[in-house]
Amino acid sequence: MKIVFFATPDIAINSFKYFINSKDYEVCALVTQPPKPSKRGKKIVQSNIKTIAIENKIEVLEPDKISKETEIIKKLKSYNCDFFITFAFGQILSQEVIDIPKYATINLHASLLPLYRGSNPICEAIMNGDKKTGITTMKTVLELDAGDICLQKEIELDDQINTPELMEKIATLSPSLLDKTLKSIYNGTLKTIKQDNQKATFTKKIKKEDKGIDWTQDAKQIHNKVRAMHTINTCHTIFNEKLIKILKTKIVKTAKKSNCGEVTGISKDGICVCCGEEAILLISVKPEGKGEMSAYNWSLGAKIKVGDIFKSC
Repeated sequence: MKIVFFATPDIAINSFKYFINSKDYEVCALVTQPPKPSKRGKKIVQSNIKTIAIENKIEVLEPDKISKETEIIKKLKSYNCDFFITFAFGQILSQEVIDIPKYATINLHASLLPLYRGSNPICEAIMNGDKKTGITTMKTVLELDAGDICLQKEIELDDQINTPELMEKIATLSPSLLDKTLKSIYNGTLKTIKQDNQKATFTKKIKKEDKGIDWTQDAKQIHNKVRAMHTINTCHTIFNEKLIKILKTKIVKTAKKSNCGEVTGISKDGICVCCGEEAILLISVKPEGKGEMSAYNWSLGAKIKVGDIFKSC
């Protein structure tokens, strides 16, 4: 089967490598977002998936807006592909592009559709404290993540998993689901399922103001937010007018009622902070201008004491 793979971030690398190495497929091209300047130094940095394509002598297409670029669309048609695969590509496909492959354009989405349509399903599943999520392959249509469902795979979630850990699970499980989807369509054995639009939920883009911790929220909400945003859009609080990123926490049940944001205890396990309900143990932090460290070690250098207040932001 001839395919073109559309992807940009690292979460799609396992799947891309799978199709490159499989004898059942010929990868004609990689379509990926154009390189952007890095945050530090503003140097242009190539994506890891593009580097893999070049190493394997696979043609790379980098449209600024694929629906408007006639030369790239013409190139895609020239491959005479059976399938297009999209996996966190980052651009909306036009109907003209969707219709190019012989069989279908298949998208892998990181949720159990119709839940969490949109660009941020992994983070929101963790933030909402879900006990399970999953991945879905679907036939791409113009409406956002609304195409017929091909196959799904559930992923159980505990109350400690963070976004990078869930991304790694998704990256590991995706190749086999994509492979099974394409082969089932190719063999005529797959029966798709229409999504129930009334059950659809939608994700939202994380804004700068969403990253601050509000200590009036209950401990569970704060803990879920910290692990959802871990290293991706890290949560932060303010102490002594400096921004402190919170990387790892644990919910602590307590009968003691103090002011929200107040330090109620310090031990080698971390810093205990009162929330709207219950308390949070700060385990790992990244103070402004410093690297990641244990909250306890930070407390020693910062001379934090019981009764100090972390500000909501």
